[in-house]
Amino acid sequence: MNLFCGFVAIKSAFVDNKLETAGWFIVLGGVFDVLDGLMARLTHSSSEFGVELDSLADVVTFGVGPSAIVYKLYFYQFGGLGLLLAALPAICGALRLARFNVQLVGFDKDFFKGLPIPSSALLIVSYVTFYYLHPDPKFSKEAYDIVLFALVIGASLLMVSNIKYESIPKVSKKSILANPLRYAIYLAALILTITTRGSAIFPFFVLFILYGIVRSLIDRISRAINERRAAALFDDDESDAEEEDFGI
Repeated sequence: MNLFCGFVAIKSAFVDNKLETAGWFIVLGGVFDVLDGLMARLTHSSSEFGVELDSLADVVTFGVGPSAIVYKLYFYQFGGLGLLLAALPAICGALRLARFNVQLVGFDKDFFKGLPIPSSALLIVSYVTFYYLHPDPKFSKEAYDIVLFALVIGASLLMVSNIKYESIPKVSKKSILANPLRYAIYLAALILTITTRGSAIFPFFVLFILYGIVRSLIDRISRAINERRAAALFDDDESDAEEEDFGI
C-alpha cells in the first residue's frame, strides 16, 4: 500500500496535474509505512525480506514521489539544472536507505544517522500542499519559491548527513513510562494534525529537523570540550612524570 500510494502520487502529479492530491497520497503512504512495522511486530513476521521491501517502497513514495511533485510544480522551468535539483530527494533518499540497510546490524536503534526519508518527504510535500499551493497574500510568490528551493536542497543534504535523529519508539506501556514527554509530543502533534486538517505537519517537521541539528551541535561542542579537558589532564600528567624523573 505504501508503494501503491507512491505510484498514484507520481501519476497524479505528472498525468493528472493534481499536485495537492499527489501530496495527500504521499502522506497516506507515510501512514502505511508506520503500520507495516507495527503489523510485523504484532504478527512476529519481521524479516530481511520485509526490510528490503520496505526500503524499495520508501524510495519510490518518499524519494521519487516528492521529486516528481517539485519538478512539475517549480523546477521544470530551469531545464537540466532544474531536473537535477528536483531529483535530489530521490537520489539522496536512495543513498540514505542504502546506508541504513548496510548499518542495520549493530547501529544505535534509538537514533537514525541522517534525516529519515519519510521525514524529508513529509516536510517537502506538506509545505507544497498546505502552503505553496495555498499562499498567504501577505507573502510574495518569490518568498514561497525561495523556501521551496531551500527545503528541497536542505532536506536532501540532511538525509546523507551524519546528524542523528530519534527513531519512533515501539509503543508499549514500558516505553511510554520510560519516555512520557516524547509520547506526549507525538500525541500533541497527532491531535494538531487532525484539528488543523494537516497544516500542522509542516511546522512539526521543521521543529523535528531543527531539534536534531541543535542537539548535534551541542553534542559536538560537548565532545570538543571533553577532548580538550582530557588533553589538558594528559599534558599535566606528563609534566608531573617529567618532574619526578628529574627529581624535582
